[in-house]
Amino acid sequence: MKKNAIIITITSIILLAGGTAGARVGYMSNSTKDYSDVIYPKVAVEDIDLSGKTKNEAIKLLQEKYESEVLKKKIAITGTDKTYTIDYAKLNAKYNIEETVDEAMAYGKNLGLFQKYKLIKTPEQKIYKLKFTYDSNPVKDIVTGMQKEIDKSPVNAKITMVSSGKFSVTPEKTGLKLKVDELEKSINDKVNGDISGDAEVKAPIEVVQASVTSDSLSKVNTKISSFSTSFSGSSANRSANIGLATKSINGKLLMPGESFSFNDVVGQRTAAKGYKEAPVIVNNKLDSGLGGGICQVSTTLYNAVMRANISSTERSHHSLPSHYVALGLDATVDYGNLDYKFKNTLSSPIFIEGIISGNSVIFNVYSDRSLSSRTYDLVSETTDTIQPNTKYIDDPNMYEGETKIEQPSSIGYKVKVYKKIYENGKLVGQETVSSETYNKVDGVIRRGTKKKEQ
Repeated sequence: MKKNAIIITITSIILLAGGTAGARVGYMSNSTKDYSDVIYPKVAVEDIDLSGKTKNEAIKLLQEKYESEVLKKKIAITGTDKTYTIDYAKLNAKYNIEETVDEAMAYGKNLGLFQKYKLIKTPEQKIYKLKFTYDSNPVKDIVTGMQKEIDKSPVNAKITMVSSGKFSVTPEKTGLKLKVDELEKSINDKVNGDISGDAEVKAPIEVVQASVTSDSLSKVNTKISSFSTSFSGSSANRSANIGLATKSINGKLLMPGESFSFNDVVGQRTAAKGYKEAPVIVNNKLDSGLGGGICQVSTTLYNAVMRANISSTERSHHSLPSHYVALGLDATVDYGNLDYKFKNTLSSPIFIEGIISGNSVIFNVYSDRSLSSRTYDLVSETTDTIQPNTKYIDDPNMYEGETKIEQPSSIGYKVKVYKKIYENGKLVGQETVSSETYNKVDGVIRRGTKKKEQ
């Protein structure tokens, strides 16, 4: 009897314990089911507690606090005298609200029953962060628009000769340049998901100085060299060409380090510009060409510039000696082929005055009076002459005694050119400028062999 009673007692205890455990499991299961379609306790996105919220409820809460508020934000950009505004609404600013709510909703849902129950009864804080995104293209657009309004090129000071040797200087104006890359970075650094308030950015604007200032131009105050040649006896066309080219050069300013190209400044010699047919040297003899006489202008300028102690960077002499200047002192030009160039190697700007006075072309070079204590002169020395030969061609179509010059002869010369240096009128030095050779040109004469009838 005792043995049976013991068995019955043990069986009762087991059944009671099993019933209690089953009831507890059932309770835990019901508790976790209550959270199957809502977010677990103490789960938050940013600072909003979403415990027990459905997905739609959570999305609505976050949209009300973050998405609607962030679209009200602005960034104010201060320019020179104007403030520009970027609205977040134009940036397509937004948060990944739905994606983040899905993560919050999924939290704990993949765990076992006991772990789920534990998260519900003894929850620990779980916080998710929203990701903020926007379109940066509107930032580029507004910066580009600002650049168009802000950027301003500097205006160089200008010098005008009001009368011979007297100058008037118009002051320079500084320019402005928006630092585009720097501004874009500053704006993008300010664009964020913080809904606490608007942001401000000061546009980085650089002051751009003019390359030519009134201070530098004020140094142009004294004539430091001059040279003239005569075109007396020239045809009306040749004289007109000389006048046109001289006018193109008159008033030319060169800052230190700047270069001068005769062909660039004067331009192509065309009939549309008023240039006319006049004698030019072609293939060792005079011919007619558009712009004849231009070389006298380049030659005169070359001599004036050399006497300002500025050497040539490109220069060629004629194939034949020029009648208006000494041997070795000429400078020929031919648009597209031969140019006369020089670079201002002085420490001050130079101003070139080109004028026609009577039958003379004159070039004056002006610069700082401190340079006038030294003067320069060019002299040439003929070291050798080369006599030409004459070739005769018998022509049976011409009568005896008749001749025709096919190619005029020209004596050849070897010349050395020197630059003499004077200090306060006293010769203090001499430099060799160049060694020139004018090749001889053999003459060709056609003579008749046909006998005249008696």
